[in-house]
Amino acid sequence: MDSLLSKIEAKTARVVVIGLGYVGLPLALEIARAGFRCTGLELDAERVRGLNAGQSYIPDVATSDLAPFVQEQRLHATADPGVLADADVVIVCVPTPLNKTRDPDMRFIVAAADEIASYQHDDMLVILESTTYPGTTSEVLVPKLTASGRVLGRSIFVAFSPERVDPGNDRYKTRNTPKVLGGATAECLRVASSLYSQLIDELVPVSSTETAEMVKLLENTFRAVNIGLANEMAIMSRKLGVDPFEVIRAAATKPFGFMPFLPGPGLGGHCIPIDPLYLSWKLRALHGEARFIELADAVNSGMPAYVVERTSAALNDQRKPVRGSEILIYGVAYKRNVNDYRESPAFAIIDRLEKLGARVAYMDPLIAEVDSAGIKRQSLELSTDFAQFDAVVIVTDHDALDRTRLARQARLIVDTRDALRDIPVDRAKVYGL
Repeated sequence: MDSLLSKIEAKTARVVVIGLGYVGLPLALEIARAGFRCTGLELDAERVRGLNAGQSYIPDVATSDLAPFVQEQRLHATADPGVLADADVVIVCVPTPLNKTRDPDMRFIVAAADEIASYQHDDMLVILESTTYPGTTSEVLVPKLTASGRVLGRSIFVAFSPERVDPGNDRYKTRNTPKVLGGATAECLRVASSLYSQLIDELVPVSSTETAEMVKLLENTFRAVNIGLANEMAIMSRKLGVDPFEVIRAAATKPFGFMPFLPGPGLGGHCIPIDPLYLSWKLRALHGEARFIELADAVNSGMPAYVVERTSAALNDQRKPVRGSEILIYGVAYKRNVNDYRESPAFAIIDRLEKLGARVAYMDPLIAEVDSAGIKRQSLELSTDFAQFDAVVIVTDHDALDRTRLARQARLIVDTRDALRDIPVDRAKVYGL
């Protein structure tokens, strides 16, 4: 342990980050910025090529920030797992999706653990950052890394530290977001803390890897449940003839006991619609149930259908059927000002509208083309005349949206994000969520 600690403190430890996506690339940059030499192990050839050319492919990482560390040879990428043989520290940032039965898909974590084990040596620190169910580190990672006879906390050190990436957030980045960290043993926590203390402004050590895993799931479940409540309030408010966004904004003036969450067309991204279901799955395995999670998932998963209902009602008021109507979906990203469309509710909305006979196109300034859920198409130009469509559905309210032109040109607008509240527009043609 002392040898590894000395390397980390002297910044001579060789660090490998497995997975250079939205979590891994910003983290690898911080590692290089702190003075370490970092290698990214990545299977995507385009990402490897881009990083080694000093070019960022992640909006939250500027090429101007990345390039100097590539030029100084402090940061590079490879698809060769052989780099693990020389690694002192390995940080796993691989995807953790759900499979078709909505159970945790652990193949990427298992594959990473197997690769690490095949190149394992004494005095190695392995940290898992991928969001997963409580118990993954101790039940999956630790057994694989101690199978060779190495002793946990003496010759192999294992920890879990949940990623807290918020794409598009200009205020909180990797370094200034407090870092929760749990070790498989006290010695593991000490070694992992020695690394992260050089990368992150504030560490939040907890008693175990299971606690750290649970922290991440609580954070995302909190958001999923409260968004589900906001979505249900939106549906109830419309039935009562009340504007839900006005209700929420008024309630938010209360200086205590209330935190505003806004309704929307459904959940998207790699965290909120997925992570709570890891906890739900774990509870089912223990013959328990996660009732809030299941209910919130049902409400949130039903929002695309509700958006289609609102669109159908809006067209009906214009004496137009959905079948044969030309409909534009504005924004297919899962949130504003990002180019990530994983799990975006836009595709469920498109699919439902097309099954009803509508002809659907999309416009997104950040996503030129999509290939998701069997949907392959290209974005229309931002200059496209909105008047040619029977209805425009705002799914993602990017800042690049010319709201004034949309309000002037469009014949009918379904605004799922309350994007036109402060824009002069004929309110008779705008339908809220």
